[in-house]
Amino acid sequence: MSAAFALNKGPEASQQDFLLSVEDLTVSFDGFKAVDSLSFYVEENEIRVIIGPNGAGKTTVLDLICGRTQSTKGSIKFRGKELTALKEHQIVHSGVGRKFQNPSIYEDLTVFENLELSFPRGRNVVGALLFKRDHEVISRVEEVAEMIFLKDLLQTEAAILSHGQKQWLEIGMLLIQSPELLMLDEPVAGMSVSERIKTAELLNKIIKDHSVIVIEHDMKFVKDIAHRVTVLHQGKVLSEGSMEHVQNDPKVVEVYLGH
Repeated sequence: MSAAFALNKGPEASQQDFLLSVEDLTVSFDGFKAVDSLSFYVEENEIRVIIGPNGAGKTTVLDLICGRTQSTKGSIKFRGKELTALKEHQIVHSGVGRKFQNPSIYEDLTVFENLELSFPRGRNVVGALLFKRDHEVISRVEEVAEMIFLKDLLQTEAAILSHGQKQWLEIGMLLIQSPELLMLDEPVAGMSVSERIKTAELLNKIIKDHSVIVIEHDMKFVKDIAHRVTVLHQGKVLSEGSMEHVQNDPKVVEVYLGH
């Protein structure tokens, strides 16, 4: 969402009106600006898709939001709270979850055990020591497993899941922590057509309680999920709006979709 869109919300609009506010964000690596004065805004229950050519700065934006990379200047506010001064684990505890492009799961454990390990009660030392597999844990694991299409595979070792099922499991490991914002880097890369359709179904379901930022190259998938699309080029916003709008933007066709 552009600054102009923010202004269109009315004279009282401010960063507090958005779940996530990114303003004038810049990061330089040895003089090269990977992200250059970037601003965009994400609302509650929104699926925002970030697209653009390789090297546009898409993954770097997620790295900046989750604290993996420190910005050179600018602001990232989540529910009005500045994230740029926080460490990665503090950002996670603030309600921001991140999934990387390749699934990061425990392959020698079952689906149930992977989800159980991500349950919030066990995320600190005391919680881990006192952790018990009680009704609350079992109920929540089963609820999330059903949402990610893995309820019938709870006792299956993660290693033998398909690539798409591993992607769903990692999304489930985020969901069980109840983040308000999920960030997914190319979640359907390597998936079959049927898995991509089910992933779109999953994302459209979880935004009832979450917002999602997705980086993706699969334009059919983007059409199926995106509320708004932000097109990056050379670390800046090239275009922003509905999928129809950016598809018909001559600048986007020239630098990205046309190739």
